[in-house]
Amino acid sequence: MELWLESCIAVLAVLVLLLCIRLHLVKKAAREIHAALPEKLNTDTNTPITLSCRDKDLCLLADTLNQSLEQLRAMQHCFEQGNAQLQTAITSISHDLRTPLTAICGYLELLEKEPLSAASRQYVAIIRERADVMTQLTEELFRYSVVLSVPLAQSLQEVSVNRILEGSIAAMYAVLKRHRITPDISMTDHTVLRTLDPSALSRVFSNLLNNAVKYSDGDLSITLSEDGTIIFSNTAAALSEVEVGRLFDRFYTVENAKNATGLGLSIARALVEQMHGQMDAAYEAGRLVIRMQI
Repeated sequence: MELWLESCIAVLAVLVLLLCIRLHLVKKAAREIHAALPEKLNTDTNTPITLSCRDKDLCLLADTLNQSLEQLRAMQHCFEQGNAQLQTAITSISHDLRTPLTAICGYLELLEKEPLSAASRQYVAIIRERADVMTQLTEELFRYSVVLSVPLAQSLQEVSVNRILEGSIAAMYAVLKRHRITPDISMTDHTVLRTLDPSALSRVFSNLLNNAVKYSDGDLSITLSEDGTIIFSNTAAALSEVEVGRLFDRFYTVENAKNATGLGLSIARALVEQMHGQMDAAYEAGRLVIRMQI
């Protein structure tokens, strides 16, 4: 009886040992998948996820993940190729439009100097307005393609965000006053230093100020916090939460926007993200609030 009991205990001990070894191998394989999956997602590599154990179920899981990663890489390459083709097309279109637009504007200037009837002068004014809008859109298309294709790494330097924001507001102050907008400015006394592209940051602020001209009901609040948070907010009763959610979409404009191309905020966000910052928009109690963190 004792011999039989000892034999059972020995068998159970062996089984427990085997189960512990198998559990250890399974946990090791799970850790290998956990470590390898983010690497495969974040790097452009065709190497598959490999496991040190040969467990059938875990190998099947790894094979499924490898197939999904391969499909994801193919979709990513298609997207990158399509995006590159779109940028090339935008650049080409903007270049192709510049020459005839320059000619049109030149002939318009000559026509405006000619003696015209009141009706003809009204028609010419309408043509001039439309030509100016097309010229602005063409320039925005060109700048947008440049922003997406030219990296900012070589232009980065330590700058004072306070100084650049002050300069941008000063440069746009006359335009704001012309639209009866008096900005309420609140800046920290602490100098906010960041390693950024100064011209790109100036462009971001300029686009945000132009956006206020398009959508503000007559007010504008600008704040700069010590942690680098910048908030542009203004009353915009004509906007809706849905419209605000689409303001960063390429070419999206709302009906009440004045001379909008739908690219200003897209360019601003792209530049901020290239400088490793964040920008978002919200609609809060009838106010358009744009926050950026740099």
